[in-house]
Amino acid sequence: MTEWLKTAVFYEIYPQSFKDSNGDGIGDLGGIIEKLDYIRELGCNAIWMNPCYDSPFKDAGYDVRDYKKVAKRYGTIDDLRELFKQVHERGMHILMDLVPGHTSEEHPWFALSGKKEENEYSGRYIWTDCWYKRAEGFPYIAGERERNGAYILNYFKCQPALNYGFLNPKENWQKPIDHPDCMATRDAMIDIMCYWMEMGCDGFRVDMADSLVKNDDEVKSGTCAIWSDMIHRVQEKYPEIALVSEWNNPASAIGMAGFQMDFFLDWFGNGYNLLMRDYDDTGRDDSFFKKESKRSIQDFLKEYMPKYEAVKDKGLYCLITGNHDMVRAAYNLDERELKLAYAFLFTMPGAPFIYYGDEIGMRYLNLPGKEGGYTRTGSRTPMQWDTSRNYGFSEADAQTLYLPTDKGGKAPTVEEQQKRADSIYHTVRELLLVRKEQEAFARHDNLKILFAEEGKRAFAYKRDDLIMLCNPSDREEIIPVEIENTDVIYCIGSVKTEEGGCALEPQSFAICRK
Repeated sequence: MTEWLKTAVFYEIYPQSFKDSNGDGIGDLGGIIEKLDYIRELGCNAIWMNPCYDSPFKDAGYDVRDYKKVAKRYGTIDDLRELFKQVHERGMHILMDLVPGHTSEEHPWFALSGKKEENEYSGRYIWTDCWYKRAEGFPYIAGERERNGAYILNYFKCQPALNYGFLNPKENWQKPIDHPDCMATRDAMIDIMCYWMEMGCDGFRVDMADSLVKNDDEVKSGTCAIWSDMIHRVQEKYPEIALVSEWNNPASAIGMAGFQMDFFLDWFGNGYNLLMRDYDDTGRDDSFFKKESKRSIQDFLKEYMPKYEAVKDKGLYCLITGNHDMVRAAYNLDERELKLAYAFLFTMPGAPFIYYGDEIGMRYLNLPGKEGGYTRTGSRTPMQWDTSRNYGFSEADAQTLYLPTDKGGKAPTVEEQQKRADSIYHTVRELLLVRKEQEAFARHDNLKILFAEEGKRAFAYKRDDLIMLCNPSDREEIIPVEIENTDVIYCIGSVKTEEGGCALEPQSFAICRK
């Protein structure tokens, strides 16, 4: 595993909403550079930046028109070089967002692929061999190109699927994964990765990493084989490349495909979702960190632990505060609940990922969809720096902003939170400092559950000489974990020794060291 990942703490930046440096209402690369010291002082030493490539922005940049060109809204290629330089001068690292499964329908490759005459790019995307022959089991489009065929989509209508082949081809237009057309797609993606690595990028978060091979099996063996090949070939030239997959199957992503990191993603009703976002259409919320919840941590652990155990000595299964595709945690949790949730996330194995604004408890806004955001749009609003114009995000007129700002009153800002000693910001900063100072957190194969029972709200876990105790409930909880010969090095609330264990006050979290 790339060495610096062992102590990495990531900050995710949605570039169009982070900081506008030129007053046009859209965040940009210059704005990110302005705020690098803020990110480092928060306690993050790495960045994941959402796509900044040239795009028609029908899916917020995940519809790439040119993989080797920077979108004008963000700046120039020289601005990106400068960002890489400034990041590295601060001892930090930065991941770009790689979108390997599809391009924009406006990409030159697709324009050539849709031509009637056969050419170098005819097999770069997946086409049926006749316009009225349907691609059964796949979303498809026909009638928009001169080519006599229908093409498969990978996500939205604007995103035709790149051709990496089929695990078990059943039609004559379906190619095996080692077909020359599919190998050419691999070569093209490797070329893109090497282009940005050469410029100074440290690696990639890979969008929809499991979507490459069609008709793949349950473990995605075809997709894993392709990633294993591509990663190996890039690592031969750039051995320190860092790669995190959007997959949520670490046994495949890390164990078979060769990624160093995989995310525990928020899927409705899964273990992660039940921690902080278990809400339904009626507004009922029974997520674990709600103080009135009846859940036990077992709802999380029974899904998390087998996945963690499968790869704990191979890579990092990473937990996130949120991301650009999720409702913000502050939609469900109040300030105290957020603090406890973050204390848990930041003391578990894997590299933590903090979504911009989560460190101050930015709210989710109910907004109409923009650039393919739909219900996700409300988590992509401008960063709230201070109480000046547009919360310090931009000097532009409010009506020209990429997205509107929070008009709900008492919106949290970095300025306000930095001044208040008991704020979420300071809790995040303190927790990340503890994480940096304690050697046990640099190891990721050392998680041991000390206490977790069905029907019990409090729980405890251990990482080498550190014991973490958590009680998210609204009442005192006593758990059978001995802390008599330990020092409490960090605490939210209080913990005290009891006969045969310890007592945790309502809504408390403690880190103890032997």
